[in-house]
Amino acid sequence: MNFITDYKLPLGHWMELLVDWLTIHAAVLFDTISIVLETVIMSLVDVFKWMPPALPIAITAALAWYLHRKVSLVVFIVAALLLILNLGYWQEMLETFVLVFSATVISVIVGVPIGIMAAHRPWLYTVLRPILDLMQTVPTFVYLIPTLVLFGLGIVPGLISTIIFSIAAPIRLTYLGVTRVPEELVEAGKAFGASRMKLLFKVELPAAMPSIMAGITQCIMLSLSMVVIAALVGADGLGKPVVRALNTVNISQGFEAGLAIVLVAIILDRLCKTPNQSSEG
Repeated sequence: MNFITDYKLPLGHWMELLVDWLTIHAAVLFDTISIVLETVIMSLVDVFKWMPPALPIAITAALAWYLHRKVSLVVFIVAALLLILNLGYWQEMLETFVLVFSATVISVIVGVPIGIMAAHRPWLYTVLRPILDLMQTVPTFVYLIPTLVLFGLGIVPGLISTIIFSIAAPIRLTYLGVTRVPEELVEAGKAFGASRMKLLFKVELPAAMPSIMAGITQCIMLSLSMVVIAALVGADGLGKPVVRALNTVNISQGFEAGLAIVLVAIILDRLCKTPNQSSEG
């Protein structure tokens, strides 16, 4: 046993060398990514800040009515957003929404195609599965160390860490949805002479859509759970008052900011559910 403990594998040192090499040789690439992402995100935040609060509230309420046709849901969303506005966390809520929206869009754009490819190539999912397990089980604070070194302080390392943490959900559930498409549907499509692309877009994706939507909803919730973590590396949003309240042991501020995060999570969850899921919930 002494032999095992005396000769420690330098895994941490190897990772440090990799990060140092990337910092030296790919600094221009990471700086460019950081500038582009920060510019896009801050531009979106500025657009929402430019709007009077009544406009986003009205748009969200109209979207909820269009998707679900439920008066109770519309009333809840309006009341929740008015409460956030009353508590003084409107600006932080907008910053959080843009961060979650950006992370979700990037995760879905990357994750859904990967899930589709993995469903059609079993060997690819065999390779991806341990990587996805690692991404979801490694403590989120660990992601912040290399991303902070590579991208610097600000919203970008929080965004990258959020994407790494949440992208596994759309990959897994897209893979699950496509692989569980009934074989009879696929055979019927082939019998009518459908090409592989038509088979994918006309048969497999529509049948797998409930699972894909569940992956998107889960991705949103996972992204929102990273808000407080992202605030530790300089990302704006509702995480900042939570961290500030933690540092100053301010119970009232911590409760109010935490309540605002919960309300945003419920609103996004209800909006993204399909009508069937919404009626069941």
